[in-house]
Amino acid sequence: MNDNGEDASAFGRLLLRHRRAAGLTQAELAAASGVSVRALRDLERGRAQAAQRRSAAALAEAMDLAGEDRTRFLAAARDGRRRTPKADDDPSCRLPPAVADLLGRDAELKLVREAAAADSPSGVVLSIIGHPGIGKTTLAVAAAHALADRFPDGAFAVDLRGMDDQPVTSRAALEQLLRALGVPAQQVPPSGVEQQHLFRSLLTGRRVLLLLDNAADEAQVRPLLAASPGCLTLITCRRALAGLETGRWVWLEPLEPAGATALLGTIVGAERVGGEPEAAAELVALCGNLPLAVRIAGNRLATRPQWSIAYLAGQLRDVSTRLSSLAAGDLQVRSAFELSYRRLSPAARLAFRRLAVIPGSDFAADLAAVAADLAEDDVRAYLDELVDANLVQAAGAPGRYQLHDLLRIFAAERLAAEEKPEDREALADATLSHLLGTASAAARVFFPDVLTPEPFGSRREAAAWLDTEASNWLAADRAAAQQGRHREVLELALAMHWYSDGRTQQRPWHEIFTLGLAAARALGRRREEAVLLDFVGWARYFCLGDNEGGLEAHQDALRIAGETGDRREQAWALAYLASVLMRIGRLDEALARARHAVGLARELEFWLGQGTIRNTLGAILRVHGRLDEALAVHRAVLADVESRYGEANPEARRFFHATTLFNLGVDLNASGGWQRAASTFREARSLFRQGGFRLEEAQVALNEGRARREVGQHAFARVCLQLALMAFTGVPLRWERARTLAELATLDLATGDPRAAHVHRLQALALCEELGTEEARTLAADLSAGRVGRS
Repeated sequence: MNDNGEDASAFGRLLLRHRRAAGLTQAELAAASGVSVRALRDLERGRAQAAQRRSAAALAEAMDLAGEDRTRFLAAARDGRRRTPKADDDPSCRLPPAVADLLGRDAELKLVREAAAADSPSGVVLSIIGHPGIGKTTLAVAAAHALADRFPDGAFAVDLRGMDDQPVTSRAALEQLLRALGVPAQQVPPSGVEQQHLFRSLLTGRRVLLLLDNAADEAQVRPLLAASPGCLTLITCRRALAGLETGRWVWLEPLEPAGATALLGTIVGAERVGGEPEAAAELVALCGNLPLAVRIAGNRLATRPQWSIAYLAGQLRDVSTRLSSLAAGDLQVRSAFELSYRRLSPAARLAFRRLAVIPGSDFAADLAAVAADLAEDDVRAYLDELVDANLVQAAGAPGRYQLHDLLRIFAAERLAAEEKPEDREALADATLSHLLGTASAAARVFFPDVLTPEPFGSRREAAAWLDTEASNWLAADRAAAQQGRHREVLELALAMHWYSDGRTQQRPWHEIFTLGLAAARALGRRREEAVLLDFVGWARYFCLGDNEGGLEAHQDALRIAGETGDRREQAWALAYLASVLMRIGRLDEALARARHAVGLARELEFWLGQGTIRNTLGAILRVHGRLDEALAVHRAVLADVESRYGEANPEARRFFHATTLFNLGVDLNASGGWQRAASTFREARSLFRQGGFRLEEAQVALNEGRARREVGQHAFARVCLQLALMAFTGVPLRWERARTLAELATLDLATGDPRAAHVHRLQALALCEELGTEEARTLAADLSAGRVGRS
């Protein structure tokens, strides 16, 4: 017993005796050794078993211990450290067993390891944050077991039950930890502040890992942090815990598809997954790659060996029953979500469930405000709360948010359960109307004769809105078509005509214009039916490479335009037909159609079609071999572009100017005017680049590359061709890529590199074989005969 009637450790008794023999007070010894007064008091009272090696040596030096006294003192400190209790001494704080099938988390586990290795004077605090069911505890427990050897003084865990109606209090958790650290129950101080002081003094000089699982908030965990050098605190929480001053974070995302499928395999058996690979991939996708959902789906299959994976996937396809199907015993995805939902403020709950009416993949606060029928400033605050609760994620772009697929379903369930049907319908209607109306207004800004970009501040701003909200207005368009909102669907399709120029691969134009065509027919609008048939035909031949489909649509458009007496649309239909006929080699028909179109186009304004149709005629003349006539047409169009700049908006001027220069450059290439062609292409390429038209820039670069090669500017030519090759990716652009590879093969031979030429030639031949078109067969024949890219 010491002076206070408390049990002291052997080291504590020895420390007390030597301090008194040296005539030092605790304060004097603390000043001389650098060990705090509180730590000395805890050591002498037995609340701490022993000092760490460096602290024990500092104390021996301060008390002037030498010889056998010093040896015994340091040995007592060493023996006391060896007797430091481990987590195994108190089952209430023992680490949970590690999960055997931790898959797909190698990168996150590496982040935890790297953070644990950091040197921090107040210990390392690392929070693992993510959606309900994302696998936070699984990762934290796996990390704790993997790192346990680094913490010889113990690895402890406390479940803080943060999602319960009454989470574990900080004081109750401290009492658990103090007992786990060897403090007898009767010696645990009654005051929470004293408990914190004792807890931290016990950690002084020790290397301890502490897992605080399922935390509620910062206030709960702050008194529990292992804030001592060499210690690590791992926290799992659905909230971000942004208020922890010294914290670091690991944010968990859903598993990658391969990891999710592997997890399913560990539950149901790799052979079963291997037997139905496509169904397994669909199943984990329907689970949103959420580990909890995948485990539940796997457990259902494991306990129902007669079920196929495809059968369960079929059950999950039904959105209305998906969450109900993701339940196995006491494991339920819906229950995990409900715990977080109940802890939100009432206003945040309302905002969350109303987010379900947003149709796209991500959104900003302004759209959320429309969906929730709330003020935007208020919605921003609620979104912060939802992000903190990990019911909503911050998306990749600043100010954007997204819902996990399963959480979107849960939000829709809560909306259906908590709001009246007429209110739900009004919210969805307002959201669709906002998206469709704004998208149409933004697209109309790009009509050539629209000189001011209202209601947007600039055309760049309008384009940015169309780009960032693409998933929403496209989904709204599809939903509106299903609901029979024909007028809005038709308006959107008509508005997109000029905006689609130069953005051929960015949006599903065939679908957008086909929906518009169906709407025009449903409304009995024959004139608009002809217009949309031309838009559909353009999307088919120009965007998808379907020449026959384009030809059919334009023939129907011409017929209807003739029946309705619409000469403007007849001009467009004839010009589109001429382009398709040129592509399929029917040049005489193409030329006749083009001349007819130009005659009718005199009734059109220059920027609203006349210039485009004249350029089409010039291109057909060039392909026909009538180069002088083609050059004359394109030079006349270029002169009109330059004289009529004030009649169109800057975006339309720049795009059409570049298009006309490109046509002129191709004419010059065909006539052997390589040097003039190269400079013309360079000007066109610069204009396309300024407008952000990457594919058009690449088309010009391909032709410029040939011109540069012909005049011996080989390095410049290679730069142009490599630029084109990088842009020509994806199935719709295989022909352009084949042409670029063939041109590179020719350049390789010109620069004395037959090996590279051989590789490029083989790649071009493979693409030509895939395409199987007449022009591809012609290029393949040239490649095989050595007329292109062969030594």
